[in-house]
Amino acid sequence: MNHTQSLFADAEDDNLDCAQPLAARMRPQRLSEFIGQQHVLGEGKLLRRMIDAGRLGSIILSGPPGTGKTTLARLLATETGSELRTLSAVSSGVKDVREVLAWATDTIASGGSRPLLFIDEIHRFSKSQQDALLPDVEAGVVSLIGATTSNPYFAVNGALLSRSQLFQLEALKPDDIRQLLERAIGDHDRGLGERQIKVDDDAIDYLASASEGDARRALSALEVAVLSCQADSAGVTREIAIETLGSRMGGYDGSGDDHYDLASALIKSMRGSDVDASLYWLARMLEGGEDIRFLCRRLVILASEDIGNADPQALGIAVSAMQACEFIGLPECQHTLSQTVAYLALAPKSNAANAAITQARRDVRENEIVPVPKHLRDSHYEGAANLGHGEGYQYSHNSEDGVAAQEYLGVDRTYYQPVDRGFESELRQRIEKIKKRLNRS
Repeated sequence: MNHTQSLFADAEDDNLDCAQPLAARMRPQRLSEFIGQQHVLGEGKLLRRMIDAGRLGSIILSGPPGTGKTTLARLLATETGSELRTLSAVSSGVKDVREVLAWATDTIASGGSRPLLFIDEIHRFSKSQQDALLPDVEAGVVSLIGATTSNPYFAVNGALLSRSQLFQLEALKPDDIRQLLERAIGDHDRGLGERQIKVDDDAIDYLASASEGDARRALSALEVAVLSCQADSAGVTREIAIETLGSRMGGYDGSGDDHYDLASALIKSMRGSDVDASLYWLARMLEGGEDIRFLCRRLVILASEDIGNADPQALGIAVSAMQACEFIGLPECQHTLSQTVAYLALAPKSNAANAAITQARRDVRENEIVPVPKHLRDSHYEGAANLGHGEGYQYSHNSEDGVAAQEYLGVDRTYYQPVDRGFESELRQRIEKIKKRLNRS
């Protein structure tokens, strides 16, 4: 390459660098610049020990967006002096995987060190694509670094997962993101320092706390806010930061971990009778665009599973809410959901009905089947009397108290054991009276 060509190449590289978004330009160049994730990168932690030893093996990096998975993969290559090849599961197929693995094999065969293969969004690879990695990963031809925002136990093949070390990256803390923002504001080479735009502390604090642990989102919002300000303006205020960041629920994944984790939090908060926590998790799901039918189904299930006969009205209220939400739709049905969630959270709790059917079904599966007593068998067909079916049956309504003292099962079993809360406390007393009447006390 002659001098003129070199100048053109340098200018092109500079232009490409300038075109990169702030989050890409501010990626740390060394591991010492990496902020956060000390639970895996701190001194003595496994990943740090693997880096120091220069023997990474294969790893899966799992965590929310903007937590540094891609950046960390590049830094791992830098720190271990390994050559890195990158594939995106969105745009790459089995052919691309095999080409990279062939290159890695040639590299090892020619005496080179084991290269790193970074696959972004590895959860988007099909089973066959993930299977194509197994032989070379197992043989140590390549160190795989897979990144995923999904739960790896659901999204990554068990065989591949068992051959890799799993590291869960966490959403960055506000203090971590504040460091990144301040670094970007003051950096004159890669950051926004040359713009000389004042950024209020309140604006930084807001972006650090409201970006939900997503460094990429915080830096992108900061960049837009700074670039949209004039040099002679008051700078970036909290109000500008709020407008630039936009909706705080933009990252909600209605089909992934957010969906399941928030649903779990909602159900467990209602079961635990914390009405305020329940309403918060409901609000999170509504703001994230959760499917209303899914929410209603969960409320109906909880009404029977966790409240049961401690408050028999709970099921009716949950079913009515489901019908009302179907009829009304959003946004108005949020009032129905709020009313129902508050009622279910504060209702007395009992899982006695759930425990009873679980135990009875286990009894049916695991123990000898109990035959239907003859006096309880169907006697409405011709020939039933000849078989003795229905003979000796006592009609309960002929008894003064509505309870006919006769055998209904033939063996001694106790399944339903009401708790001493809500309406079930009355049922407890009624059961004791009925048992005495049936001579089962």
